[in-house]
Order: sequence, then C-alpha cells, then structure tokens
Amino acid sequence: MPDAPIVPPPAASPSKTRLSPVEAWQPLPAAEWNLDAARHLLRRSGWTARPTDVAQALKDGLATTLDRLFPAKAAPFPPPHALVELENLMSDMRAQMNAAPAGPGRQAAQVALNQDFQQAEQELIVGWLDFANRPERSAQEKWVLFLGDIYVISQEKVRNPQLVHQHQAIIRELGYGPAPALTKAVSRSPAMVQFLDLGQSQLGAPNENFARELFELFTLGEGNYTERDIKEAARAFTGYRQQEGEFFFAPRQHDPTPKTVFNRTGNFDGDAVIDLVYAKPAAGEFVPHELARFYLTDDPLPKEHLAMLGDWWRTTARYDLRRLAQRFFGSRLFFEPAYRGNYIKSPVQFLLGLLQDLNLDLVPVPRRAAGPLRQMGQIPFRPPNVRGWVGGRNWINSSTLAARRQAVELLFAPLNENNFNADEREAIEAARKEGRGNFTFDQTRFANLLDLSAAELTDQLLSTLLPVKVDEAYRGIIRDFLAATGPLDDTAPPPGRRGAGRGARAGGPRGGGVLAQRVNRLRNALVTILQSPEYQLC
Repeated sequence: MPDAPIVPPPAASPSKTRLSPVEAWQPLPAAEWNLDAARHLLRRSGWTARPTDVAQALKDGLATTLDRLFPAKAAPFPPPHALVELENLMSDMRAQMNAAPAGPGRQAAQVALNQDFQQAEQELIVGWLDFANRPERSAQEKWVLFLGDIYVISQEKVRNPQLVHQHQAIIRELGYGPAPALTKAVSRSPAMVQFLDLGQSQLGAPNENFARELFELFTLGEGNYTERDIKEAARAFTGYRQQEGEFFFAPRQHDPTPKTVFNRTGNFDGDAVIDLVYAKPAAGEFVPHELARFYLTDDPLPKEHLAMLGDWWRTTARYDLRRLAQRFFGSRLFFEPAYRGNYIKSPVQFLLGLLQDLNLDLVPVPRRAAGPLRQMGQIPFRPPNVRGWVGGRNWINSSTLAARRQAVELLFAPLNENNFNADEREAIEAARKEGRGNFTFDQTRFANLLDLSAAELTDQLLSTLLPVKVDEAYRGIIRDFLAATGPLDDTAPPPGRRGAGRGARAGGPRGGGVLAQRVNRLRNALVTILQSPEYQLC
C-alpha cells in the first residue's frame, strides 16, 4: 500500500457543473435513482452503504429514503451510566470541595472531581460511538456531528461532560426544525455559555466572544457584519449565565439600553439579535455552504448555485433544517458525477463505516474505541478550536494513514481479554449480554463467502466496499490472489498493496487444510481492500 497521502481521483470540476442554478436543486429524476446513486447517498449521508440498506433504499425510492434518513424527530441518546452517577454525586462533591480548607485538602478534592469528569467523558465518547454505530441512526448522528461542527464547543474548555452531552442533546432535539430556534437554544446551552465566556459578559463589560462566533461561524460567515455589529450584539447577550448545568438570565447584569445592529436600532436582547441575523440573505447561504463542505466537496460550490439554494431555504422553507437536508440530498447536483467517490472520510466515518461494513460491534473500552480516533486526528467532543474540524485532505498524513491501517488490523486480530482490566472486562461482558459481542472479524464470519468463486467474491468485495470502480488490473490482482491455491508466503506482500495486511496474517489460520488457506487468502484480500486508498473515500 502506498505511503503517500491519499489524493482523491480526478473528477469534473464542480465550478463547471453541467447544471444551471435552477436545475441543480431540482429532485433527481426517478430514472436516475439506481444502485450507484443509492450507495452514494448512503455513504455521504451516513457512515457507509451496507448491501441490505442499499436494497431497502432502492425498494423504497428516493423520497421515502430521505424521509427515513432525515426524520421529523431524532432518537434521543440516553446519558451513559457514568454521567448519571456523576449527576447524582456532583452536589455532594462540590460541597465537599468548597468545605475543604484552602491548600492540599481542596486541591485533592478538585483532583478527585477532575478524575470523575475524565472517566465520564471517556464513557460519553464510547457511548456515543456505540449509539452512532447502529445503522438506523447513522444519518441522524452524522447530521448531529455536522451541526456540532457549526455550533462548536469542546470538552477541553467546558470540562464537564454532562454539559457536553446536554449541548449535543439540544442539537439532536432541534436539529430538524427551524435554524433560528436552534441558534437561540444554543445561545442558552450551558456548555456554550461556558465555552464562549458568556458567563463573564456583564453590564458595562460585555464579552464579545459569543457575538463574534455567532456571526462568523454559526450563521453569516466573514464579510457579512462589522466590528461595531459585534460590539453592539455583545451587549444584547449580557446576563446569560449557567450554574450546575442550568441556564439562567441575570437581569442586573444585562444591558437594557438601545443597540444598533446591522444598521437597526432597538432595545435588543439576544433573541432579537438572532432574529436580525436571520433577516439577512447571508444567513440563507451559510448553512448550505457548510452542508456542501461537510458532505459533498472540499471546493466551494459556485456562488450562483449556493445563492439559489440559500434563497429557497430562507424564503420558502423558512430556515427549516430538515427541508434543507432533504432538498440537498435529493437534488440533481448532489448526485452529479463530479461529487462521487472523491471525498475523504473523517476518522469517525472511517471507523464506524468499518464496523458497519464488517457487521461488527464497538469494543466498549475507551482506549480501544477512542484510542484509534485520537491517532487518526478526531476525538469526539474535542475539536481543535472554535472553527471545528477542517476535514478533507487535512485528515491524511503519514501518521494518520498509518493509524487507519492499524485500525483495520485491530478488527481482524483476536480480542485478548487478558490485556483488559477488571472494569474493561465487565463492560465487554455487559455488551455481550445485550447482544453486542461481535468485536472482531474471525474465521466464522467468512462462512457465507467461501462458497463464492474467486470472480464472484472479487466483484462482491469491490462493489460493496469501494465507492469507485477500480480498473481491470486491480480487479485481476485480487481475483487471481483469491483463486490461487497453497499456503501464503508471509514474506511476500499481500495482493496489490505493499505493506498492507501484516496484522491479519499474523492472526490467521496456518498451513494444512484447503479451507484454512482460502480463509487466510480471503482475510488478506479483505484487509488489503480496507487499507487501500480507495476505501478512504466516499
């Protein structure tokens, strides 16, 4: 497998799309809803395109599929056990910390509280990954991830995982409704109050952080406001506070005097400023721009195409996020060849897509679940800064690419439970009791594949796992490798990709029987495909 960074295959330039701005956002014609289109939709809206889900989408049709992917209401994500326990203990722990004398006693209490926060954060990450790994929730949770990459907060500064879970719950609950209502709720999110220092904003000394990010990163984008707009809007958000996870308004700290925002003057509060924001045409284009960047292409869409979608979303759909999603993902432009099979998966999509492609469950152990994501460059709930994750080609370098290869090999290696501590083994056993115990792709998982011929098996693996059509030379290498007989030579590279698959060979059956040899070859071919540059794309 090449060591060079992954570069998407050449595609038609998005700026030269054959569609006019009006044509671009028309629904995909029914005659064009086919196998390749269904796979493209599922890979982009969720984590991958499982054959069963593709078949269901083809049977239901595009409109019904979009209704299912983007429902009127999202399924809630219950807080993990550690967060529930933390909530029960918080008041007592804070009281003990405040009662402790200044010095070592108070420091020890703070250290204990921080350790509880850290453990709860780890369980939150694992719990969310497990929740998002359920195929029926893939599109929903990727949508939550998308909106969370706009309304950014970070556990690193918020520090309390309860607030992080609460913030995500706000996005999940309101993320299919009107964007102004979501933005107003986010302004009151205790995590956001903490993250952007609204708690420090007071009468006579407004903090500008939230107002600046509201305009620049949440709703309008650069160039659509002035520094004066920021300063005036910051006064409108004075008095926003949170205490122990509850938002409250402190009227004595609020500036009640008139403000001038976007050349309009009035006694505006925070909600009124947000209403002014959504009266601007730029607000209509902002989320569609972010939507295209997150789901479709690294390159900006043509301005006239964005303006057309933004104007429809603002005036006709009245900023309804669900209607925007369904129009975007059902449009002719979304299915254009220029946007297929050339977008680099984020680490979260890569990991969850792997699990779903192999029909595996997440190992409910933080270092096993979150560790690979940390090495790949994306820790859930810890974006690098207020701008969120940039994504695209930034996901890939020599280090993160090696981490992706290692993540594949882990899924084909036996789970050695002797390497886990008692708490980790308990979590694994609890998952098994709930029917989530398929943690690695062992020999038994190949049973339904071994009856296929080498040619049939090659076609199935390449068509279901890769978003691009490979050339005949690539296909021939895989096919010939699977058709060969005799034991593998472990000193030789696997089919067609230098250096891939070493971990899989180390854990596979050896020598002797023809069945063992076929399984070993199938394992190596599968690992090679999953570690290939093509599999990094969607």
